[in-house]
Amino acid sequence: MLKYFVLSVLALLIYACAQDPGKEQVAIEEVNLDGESIEASDVEAEKLSVLGFFKKPMKNLEPAEGVVPYDLATPLFSDYAFKARFVKLPEGKMAKYHPTETMDFPEGTILIKNFYYPADFRKPEGERRILETRLLINEGEEWKAEAYVWNEEQTEAYLVIAGERINISWVHYDGTEKQLNYSVPTQNQCKGCHSKSNKMMPIGPTSRQLNKQFDYADVSANQLKYWSENGLLAGLHQNISELDAVPLWDDPESGNLEQRARAYLDINCAHCHRAEGPANTSGFFLDYYQKRKTALGIYKSPIAAGRGSGGLKYDIHPGKPDSSILYFRMISEDPGIMMPELGKKMVHTEGVELIRKWIAQMN
Repeated sequence: MLKYFVLSVLALLIYACAQDPGKEQVAIEEVNLDGESIEASDVEAEKLSVLGFFKKPMKNLEPAEGVVPYDLATPLFSDYAFKARFVKLPEGKMAKYHPTETMDFPEGTILIKNFYYPADFRKPEGERRILETRLLINEGEEWKAEAYVWNEEQTEAYLVIAGERINISWVHYDGTEKQLNYSVPTQNQCKGCHSKSNKMMPIGPTSRQLNKQFDYADVSANQLKYWSENGLLAGLHQNISELDAVPLWDDPESGNLEQRARAYLDINCAHCHRAEGPANTSGFFLDYYQKRKTALGIYKSPIAAGRGSGGLKYDIHPGKPDSSILYFRMISEDPGIMMPELGKKMVHTEGVELIRKWIAQMN
């Protein structure tokens, strides 16, 4: 009886906070007073600190219990932003292994991605400024995106619905100073990249991207093996060495030019340019397992001409990157031409050079 009385009081307190626009709003569907944990399957808080993902001081991004860091082999380019990724699974639940798509995460899973810029890219472990924390929340039928913008003091981040612009500067790898008016996306813009068969879905955490070594707080281990052994992943029955692993796009020792270029295009372009993506009518598919040369754009004319084609004939003209629409759009900063359309204001110089070399060596 006492337990239910306490539950009722807690529910009333939560309801009361939700009625006051000056208080944090936390909708909690399950409350477990015995298990030392609170399951929040529907989370919407004004402050990131309310969600308890990180220990204090929050700017260190030291994960709280149950929040697990992870990394991708070849991440998506986002105007040179660094990213720190974490996953929080519902207590007692596991993701299911999938050989080619993102893991099948259970309802209530939260993917946490923090975007930051080191003051000096040559010293990435030094001073940094965290700009935003994006959440992808599995609500069952579909995922929901939320973005939190950090204050200048780096003590708190606040929920932003309609996007935001932030001026940021840093010393680049070559010692030059770079400046950027960074864009935090709106919730609708998130759908532009995270849409698969018209439903919002994660992009990065596939088996091939997670199949790499990662330095956890207490051990260095292959991420797939770590997830499996620590109750985060079910169905991983194969030897990890037999599974696909994408190379690091900028590390020639991790894969040949073809493999690294395909890995780069897969993470940066294939969320749209695939059969289930928003650009499926283009017939131009860049997913990692695509084998058909025409679908890959080789000697393929675009479906629609116009400024985006630059007057060029083929998506990829083998041996001629300057005559290839793919390269033309990647090196553009014109919003009416550039690709990707979102999450990019700067040309990824090193990335487009990789694609240029890939096209140039084609016969």
